[in-house]
Amino acid sequence: METRKLRNGVEMPMEGFGVFQVPEAEVCEQAVRDALAAGYRLIDTAAAYFNEEAVGAAIKKSGIPRKELFITTKLWIQDAGYENAKKAFQTSLDKLGLDYLDLYLIHQPMNDYYGSWRALEELYEEGKIRAIGVCNFYPERLADLCVNARIKPMVNQVELHPFFQQTEALENMKEFGVVPEAWGPLAEGKHGIFTNEILTSIAQKYGKTVAQVVLRWNTQRGVVIIPKSIHKERIEENLQIWDFSLSEEDMAAISSLDLGHSEIIDHSAAETAKWLNGWKIHE
Repeated sequence: METRKLRNGVEMPMEGFGVFQVPEAEVCEQAVRDALAAGYRLIDTAAAYFNEEAVGAAIKKSGIPRKELFITTKLWIQDAGYENAKKAFQTSLDKLGLDYLDLYLIHQPMNDYYGSWRALEELYEEGKIRAIGVCNFYPERLADLCVNARIKPMVNQVELHPFFQQTEALENMKEFGVVPEAWGPLAEGKHGIFTNEILTSIAQKYGKTVAQVVLRWNTQRGVVIIPKSIHKERIEENLQIWDFSLSEEDMAAISSLDLGHSEIIDHSAAETAKWLNGWKIHE
């Protein structure tokens, strides 16, 4: 497994396992246990996924030494602000059954995320988090935070896949020393990704699946990936991307698939902001 070194020297696995849209406790716990057994060491969850307890249970039952794992969770909009963020962090830590996090992310650039960031900076300096970062911070929001924050974000998790490649966003992250991490690296199965002619042709060339080619493409761009599945065979398959490399020609062919916009969510839309702010994770 390859890693990316964060600005503070922490090594982050380049492939992890995501659990978005797996709220059922038993299903989530089994999927994480299967992922850990397959060799994943980065597990990505969030307060808004409603499955931190299940992830924690899987970690505990795995018997894998804590220092070998890289556990990520996220702060939701409802808990934004300095004091709220500190309370939410402890709640997540308790649900996971851990005494520190490897990475804590602000889930959306909404509400008082500057107050949240100050809390994350302090928790990081206290040694309760090994690295801090953000999610869904598009170039202008990320640049603003990097310019004004005492400690710059180390990771930015955004939508990144062949149909929404965000080349300019990646350049912006590179400028500020922020490691990109892809949510939805398989485009959540949308836009016919698994039957796309270019991708299927490349997959046949390497004797790989389309999913493996797409995941490998992102890692060759320096992007950390967190594919999600609840099927053991797919979980294992998605990890088998480290024994081949795509040629420059194939990387260029995949680059031609970029639509230049998301077909999953439009973070620039007012309706999206209203919808996300209305998503409550507790009373």
